[in-house]
Order: sequence, then structure tokens, then C-alpha cells
Amino acid sequence: MAVEEKWKGWVSKEHQEAEQAGEKELYVLLGRQLGEPGRFAYAALCGISLAWLFPENEQSSFRTEFIQGFVKWLDLPDAVLPAMAAFAGGLGGEGTETFTDILLKDPILKENPVAITQDLLSFSLRDGYYDARARVLICHINLLLRIPLEELEVLEESLLESLKEQKEEESESAEVSRKKKERRKKLKRYLLIGLASVGGGTVIGLTGGLAAPLVAAGAAAIIGSAGAAALGSTAGIAVLASLFGAAGAGLTGYKMKKRVGAIEEFEFLPLTEGKQLHITIAITGWLCAGKYGSFTAPWSSLLQSREQYCLGWESKYLMELGSALDTLLNGFVNMMAQEALKFTVLSGIVTALTWPTSLLTVASVIDNPWGVCLHRSAEVGKHLAHILLSRQQGKRPVTLIGFSLGARVIYFCLQEMAQEKDCQGITEDVVLLGAPVEGEAKHWKVLTKVVSGRIINGYCRGDWLLRFVYRTSSVQLNVAGLQPVDLDDRRMVNMDLSSVVNGHLDYMKQMDTILKAVGVKTKECPPEEKGSGSLFPSLAVKSQREADGEAQGQENTGKEEDEAGGE
Repeated sequence: MAVEEKWKGWVSKEHQEAEQAGEKELYVLLGRQLGEPGRFAYAALCGISLAWLFPENEQSSFRTEFIQGFVKWLDLPDAVLPAMAAFAGGLGGEGTETFTDILLKDPILKENPVAITQDLLSFSLRDGYYDARARVLICHINLLLRIPLEELEVLEESLLESLKEQKEEESESAEVSRKKKERRKKLKRYLLIGLASVGGGTVIGLTGGLAAPLVAAGAAAIIGSAGAAALGSTAGIAVLASLFGAAGAGLTGYKMKKRVGAIEEFEFLPLTEGKQLHITIAITGWLCAGKYGSFTAPWSSLLQSREQYCLGWESKYLMELGSALDTLLNGFVNMMAQEALKFTVLSGIVTALTWPTSLLTVASVIDNPWGVCLHRSAEVGKHLAHILLSRQQGKRPVTLIGFSLGARVIYFCLQEMAQEKDCQGITEDVVLLGAPVEGEAKHWKVLTKVVSGRIINGYCRGDWLLRFVYRTSSVQLNVAGLQPVDLDDRRMVNMDLSSVVNGHLDYMKQMDTILKAVGVKTKECPPEEKGSGSLFPSLAVKSQREADGEAQGQENTGKEEDEAGGE
């Protein structure tokens, strides 16, 4: 609410100034408002940030092209290009604080630092292509200038709203909605014109799949007839389509027409109804009977973006796996009761080199369906990679979130994308939870080529089920879902979820809590949709915590008694 009020005040002020200046200068690019020192500091800060965010050799062309275009955008003299190229090449990092201070002290930005966010967004969208690296850069500059991320999201949302028809009549109880629309209406004038170069015959606009005539009609009131004509042209519509995918259908328009290799099912299911400049795709790891029998069920609280999808894949095999997981868990609990074993043995099982014979007797239930899904998840990941590479989702950033075998889909998707030439600038962030994949850093290094933002590995050291299914594998002691990935890269973020995840099955039922723990945005939803506690029996959880506490106490006192639980 504070963000909206702040914007409302700023837009009102800008609107008044524009009216005083006359209709011909409705929007002035920030580069023409700042003095030359401010523009130099602005470009330098972006150059230094690019070098820090994307230092790899394969990113050099992106850094160079971005900074060269940005110097022209800010109307800086060509003489500064060598200095900016040096900043983008990795020199001058110590000047970050100085350049930040210069910008914040500029009279124009002192009252409205969000103008930087607006300007960077306008520049990034000038060609109808929203590169994931550009969005990561904008977020980083916002951080340096202490601008909340919500400001960027408000801008992105306003850009979308700027081309939507708003003819619906206000009901008596819609005062809040009306005020929000009024704010967006004011923003439309400045944001859209900021993206328009009418004189050059190119107008960059955004649409959520609206028909071309409707878009042009709606734009006429904002950017004039000349701009609307350009927007309605074949070239203009092509630019619009590039952002949202062919014919505006995007991912919802994709469904596998025929079997691809070993894959039998692959489609995108909408989680939300909105449109957004960046999208999120969630991937479920297995299915089970009842409440969690659908792909969308675990993601009821997810709100990372206004446009979100869930991948539907191989439901037959995932349902078989879910049934096997339930059987294994029930068999394990029964085995514990029959042998009168204390649940404190659970902590010993997690680290044991040998497994109880009674547990191994039910292993056949899980081994086959798990093996089948391991193979199919890798194939699905590779297919997803080619969907993203083909820009079915449009030319805008994608965030991928998955748990268990869904995380494995993402892992193999990124591995496959990394082998292709045009793999960069598509993926913004990825979140892998309880990932059944190798955890050695050398296997994850290639992911940094594809991911522009963060690579989050959410793991649980006490995930005995994940360790159990890997008991005969050569990588059993190095699984990403069980430990941090020791990769020295600013993108890599390891999150220990042991405090919120008691076992592998909790990744499905505790998703709302897990998403909050790893910093993914969520929305409030009914308690019955969030899940209610661990899938482990309460006694097991209580006893496991007691066992963990005892083990910690033994470590602190230097005693060597933790082998007792491995019998």
C-alpha cells in the first residue's frame, strides 16, 4: 500500500508538470534529465554491476552490447565508451559506492529514485525482448539504490495494464479497484511513451494476447494516432508477439501432439489467470491419492509472479510412485512397531552404512517405480529445455521451481539448455527442493551458464527416504537433496530445510512453509490448502527431534555414542 501511495504522489506531480510543459513533451527520457555527471555515474554503475553479475567469458558479448546501447540511450558522448567498456569488463568495482552516492544526490533522483527502475525497464524492453539478465541487473541496481523490488513489479504490471481495454463500469462497492485503475491510467501515459520511439517508426508495447485492432485502438488514446499506427503494423505486432509467444497463446497453447521418445504426457496447466512480464513454472515430484492427486495441489499458495504454470507430466508413473512411497512409509512404520524399535533409531538410519533387514524387505515396492520415474524425469527435463529454447513462453524471464523428481526435471532441463548456443537470458531463478541429482559442484557449474539469477538448492540432511532410494548408487553419499552444493558462484544458494522438513514426503505437504523458508513469494490461502503438518506420524517426529537433540548433545560433550542407533 505504501508503494502505491508513493507512486500515486509521484505520478500526480509528473502529470502536473507535463501539463504545464505542454502535451508535446509528455515523457522525457531520464538520460535527458540528468546532468552529464549523473548520466556517467548511472552508466558506470550498470557497467560495474554487469561485470559482477555476469563475469564469465561467454557473457562478454552481452555486457558489451548492453553497455554500448546504454551509452547511446543516455545520450553520452562516444568518448566515454572505453571507460564504460572497462567497467563492464571488471575494472572499477571499488567505485560502486561513489557512483551510487552521486546518483542518489541528483536532484531528480533524490525525490524519485524509482525513475531509475523505470528507465532501465524501458531500455531493457526497447527491442521487445525482456532478457532475464536485464531483469537481474534491474533488481541489483534497485538493491544498490535501496529501492524495493515491489517498485519494479508495479512498473511491470502497469506496462501490461497500459494496453488493456478498461471499459468495465464501476460498481458501487468498487472504490478500491477504481483508485487502483486511476493510478495505472496515470502511469500508462509515461510508461508506454517511455518505450515508444514514434519518430523512428517503432513502438514497443505489451499485450496479453489481445487482438491487434483492439491494442491499436487502446493505444491511440495514449500515444497518439501515429504511434498507434506503428503499433498496429505488422512489425509492431511481431514485437508484441515475441514477448508473449506466438499468437499470445504462450505455454497454455502448448500440448504435446504426439509421443516424444519415452515421454507420454507433457502439458502446461495454468496456476493463475494473470499476465506478467516474467513467468513461473512449478514442477511436481509425484502424485498420490486424495488431496494431492493433482499437479497443481502443492502450489496453491505460490505467488512468485502473476503468471504461473504447473507442468503436467507422466501422471500414470508419478501416481504409481506416490502409491509406492505411501506403501513404503506404512511398511516402515509397521516394521518399527512390530520389532518394538524406538523411533530414535531413525536418526541412526539416516547415517547408517547398512539398512535394517526389515526395511530392505519392503524395498522392492519402491525401487522399480522410482527407477522408472528417474529416467522419465530426465527425458521430460530435456524436452522442457527445448520448449524454453524455442521461446514458446515468449521472450521474457522464466523462474523454475520443483521438488523431488520435479527438481530433477529442472536439473536436466538446465543441463540440456547449457549445450545450446542461445541458452542465456531465458532463465531468471531456479529453486530445486529435495533434488535427487548428483551434488558435486562440477555437475552444477554448467548451470551458471543458463541461470541469470539464483540457483537455490533446498536440502534436508535427515531425509532418510531419499538416502534409502540411493542406497545402491555410487552417488549415495553426494546427493544434492541431502547436502549443500559446494559451488563458488554468486548464483549458488544452499538452504538447509531440516527445521521445516522431517522427511522427503514433506516436500509435498509442507510446500507453503518451504516456499517461505527459501524466499519464494506466497499468498494466503485456506488452511486446508496449505497442508497440516508432517506426513510422518507425530510420534516419529517428536522422537526424531529428541534423537537429534541427543546426538547434538553428544557432539558437544565429545562422546562417541552415535553408533548405537545404527543397529
